Amino acid sequence: MVLSIFKVLWNNLKQGPSTDPFPFGETFTPARLRGKVAVDPEACVGCGVCATVCAGNAIKHVERGDGSGKDFYVWHNTCTFCGLCQHYCPTDAIRLTNNWSTAHRNEDKYKMKEHEFVAYARCPQCDQAMPNMPHAMLDHIYGAPTEELEAIYKLCPECRRQKAAQQFGAQIHD
Repeated sequence: MVLSIFKVLWNNLKQGPSTDPFPFGETFTPARLRGKVAVDPEACVGCGVCATVCAGNAIKHVERGDGSGKDFYVWHNTCTFCGLCQHYCPTDAIRLTNNWSTAHRNEDKYKMKEHEFVAYARCPQCDQAMPNMPHAMLDHIYGAPTEELEAIYKLCPECRRQKAAQQFGAQIHD
């Protein structure tokens, strides 16, 4: 009995450690591990779906006072890495990386956030601020756009209605 224990100990010593050397060296990260949230501000339309579905209430959209866009915050301390934000994002602007290291000192707890600025587009006709629509999303919705559609995309809802009414009126008079 005692000899069998020594045999197991000897075999374990020959094999070496079976744990990862982290934090003193690199460690294995599985490909599908969900880590910190990364945001692409160019693809984000600021719809707020991610903040609505966030289980940990870690995502905040804050409108800037000057109307130039929204500040997008992801608090890593409260994120549960559930992936709902990535799943429901209509423009694929959010993805979970495999960077899972969130260890930090207590005094840095309010610095553990991702911050991006989502700028609004400006209407070329009236200069009204409006959410930016990525071309990939517009192409997905409307297919290959014509020049006329491209011009309408860039208008705010009010100017778009006026333009549609003008076109409709022109068709009636023809």
